[in-house]
Amino acid sequence: MTSNKNSTSKLDYSLVLILLLLFLASCAAIYSAQSSGQYDRNFLIFQIGWYVAGCIIIGVVMTFDSDQLRKLTWYVYGFGLLLLILLILAPDSIAPRINGSKNWFKLPGIGTIQPSEFVKVFLILGLAWVIDQHHQKNMLKTIQTDLWLLIKMGIVTMVPLLLIIKEDLGTGLVFLAILLGMVFISGITWKLLVPIFSVGIVVVGTIFYFVLWNPAVLEKYLGVQEYQFGRIYSWLDPYNYQSSTGYQLTKSMLAIGSGQTSGKGLGNREVYLPESQTDFIFSVVGEEYGFVGASVLISLFFLLIYHITKVGMETKNNFYTYICVGVISMITFHVFQNIGMTIGVLPITGIPLPFISYGGSALMGNMMGLGLIFSIRYHYKKYMFSTTA
Repeated sequence: MTSNKNSTSKLDYSLVLILLLLFLASCAAIYSAQSSGQYDRNFLIFQIGWYVAGCIIIGVVMTFDSDQLRKLTWYVYGFGLLLLILLILAPDSIAPRINGSKNWFKLPGIGTIQPSEFVKVFLILGLAWVIDQHHQKNMLKTIQTDLWLLIKMGIVTMVPLLLIIKEDLGTGLVFLAILLGMVFISGITWKLLVPIFSVGIVVVGTIFYFVLWNPAVLEKYLGVQEYQFGRIYSWLDPYNYQSSTGYQLTKSMLAIGSGQTSGKGLGNREVYLPESQTDFIFSVVGEEYGFVGASVLISLFFLLIYHITKVGMETKNNFYTYICVGVISMITFHVFQNIGMTIGVLPITGIPLPFISYGGSALMGNMMGLGLIFSIRYHYKKYMFSTTA
């Protein structure tokens, strides 16, 4: 009885409350998104089921302490790479192409599972392990040790990135966002970072130049698909492409704009937006709840990120701190990119809105990430007077 009481007292109730509010927001948005009646399945029921599965994942992950997570890191990282390799090699009957991309395994009775959503969390663990071990072995920082750390982090990120980048550019960008966030917290000197990021900016600018004026070069040498160019063109001039690649964006901006200040109310959607329960769920929120409702939802994400930041700052375990930074980077990029693309600020990518968009793999991957945060709080009191917790 005492053990159960102690376990309950170590639960992060603030995070539970935030997650509950996100769950309610997701249910309301998905209920409205499927109200047009053109679907043959109840997405809301499935989403509730995915949330239940996600809570089970959180319950399992939070039982592992930092030592156990360290030991498991390369096993789960290797398992993730194995899944990505099998995805490439699998026949279409097992890994069908959906919307031109081969990113999912088809599981009888379950549906589709996207392994890259879980690899994001495995990557966070891998990078956290690399940074933590590097600093333990290199107490004296030099340019050479920092460069070696950067190389190791780059290798850990590039291996899964190269396995998915051709089929799933959006998830590849999430991998890079996680790497970028963890590089900033890793303690690498700015004498290295400034020139490297300067070169990166030049490279991105050059690629953008070729996208606009000479796309054939990127198609030939980088294997960029034609539909990916269409996303850039429709982002820059959506109304000129509203009958094709710009259709989703123009409808999304119309839906959000028509919501005005307070929205049209639950179930009172007027703008038809196909598959709005997935990547364009924010347009449903904007139309039905307006600026006020959208602001409340964004505030929930701010609370979530603030809470994880607080957890990372309070723990005395550097490995845990790096994990927090990785989870923050993952969630922040997802939110920023998804909302940005629905209002035309950023190009459209296949990145869902965390905890709100319909989708089992994305939701369970994010819940796994939160499971790590719950784990930190769950084991915190046990080590709160230690210098290594």
